Amino acid sequence: MKKVIVGISGGVDSAVSAYLLLQQGYQVEGLFMRNWDATLNNDINGNPTLNNNICPQEQDYNDAKELCKLLNIPLHRVDFIKEYWDYVFTYFLKELEKGRTPNPDLLCNKYIKFDLFKKEAKKLGADKIATGHYARLEGSHLLRGIDKNKDQTYFLAQLSPNQLKDVLFPVGNITKQEVRKIALEQKLNVAKKKDSTGICFIGERNYQKFVQNYLKPNPGNILNVATKEIIGIHNGLMNYTIGQRRNVGISGYNERHYVCGKDVEKNILYVAFGNSNEYLISDECILEEVNLISDNHPTFCTAKFRYRGEDIPVQLEYLENNEIKVIYKNGAKAVTPGQFCVLYLGEECLGSGIIKEVRKENKKLWYL
Repeated sequence: MKKVIVGISGGVDSAVSAYLLLQQGYQVEGLFMRNWDATLNNDINGNPTLNNNICPQEQDYNDAKELCKLLNIPLHRVDFIKEYWDYVFTYFLKELEKGRTPNPDLLCNKYIKFDLFKKEAKKLGADKIATGHYARLEGSHLLRGIDKNKDQTYFLAQLSPNQLKDVLFPVGNITKQEVRKIALEQKLNVAKKKDSTGICFIGERNYQKFVQNYLKPNPGNILNVATKEIIGIHNGLMNYTIGQRRNVGISGYNERHYVCGKDVEKNILYVAFGNSNEYLISDECILEEVNLISDNHPTFCTAKFRYRGEDIPVQLEYLENNEIKVIYKNGAKAVTPGQFCVLYLGEECLGSGIIKEVRKENKKLWYL
């Protein structure tokens, strides 16, 4: 009987994953990862910034313990707090300081869940590991989950083929609705638990207040991108994302407006007015630090520039220094430096790269 260590998060997806593996005849054990020190969520006076008395991560651990009792499987616990800080959170802060928009979840999978977690599972005698991600594996090929609305291959696109060896995704072949149904039928304690949202270490809290615990506010001018006129003061470029329309920080303007660019050296935030979105449209970008999972290296495929983004037809040019030029002749909106571009060939996730530079009509967008 093969032994599988399941990453038990305290949520319904990993709970049903463990249940399904038991039904398939595996010897199943759970492993809960603690990646964040809850005391780091306190304010400068040491008071919790959360409204309830228990950190969500500790609540997740309690839910995980109860689940494993119900399934009659062991639950192990491991702390990766220092490693998470070194490999994920430090990167997150450095990218914000550069004025870029990072996605730490991809790096958490790369450095923590499918590296350190996997090594810990092997120490526990695991033949395989499993997680509750909505994705599928066919041989060495990473495929989208059956439930297209919940597909999570975007977050797995920085993994190497070696990291995907001996990995199971038990819920990748079913829908979220079916997962909930199984959890309810089996009376699992997390059957009705709400899905977690947002960046894992921020959760439901105010993003700007959280970031200001680590990066000092650095106010600067907000400029109209068309006229170069100063129209307001921003409270730090790290607090804004390309395409943002709310809480931009300008008053007295009734016309619709949106963030379209940042100049980190001059500490300027650029804002555009109107409904056309012309300053958000680009037609090519350069990817750096490219990670290709697949041995398929096509010239034409599709790309996602954000998790919930649409699949955009693209042409690829493979450059030196592990870079790729991504061309999308019909244009795309709010392609943002620092974010990950994930490439697909039909159902297969080919890999990803970090958006280094954004262009339009063969010219770098000067305001990005």
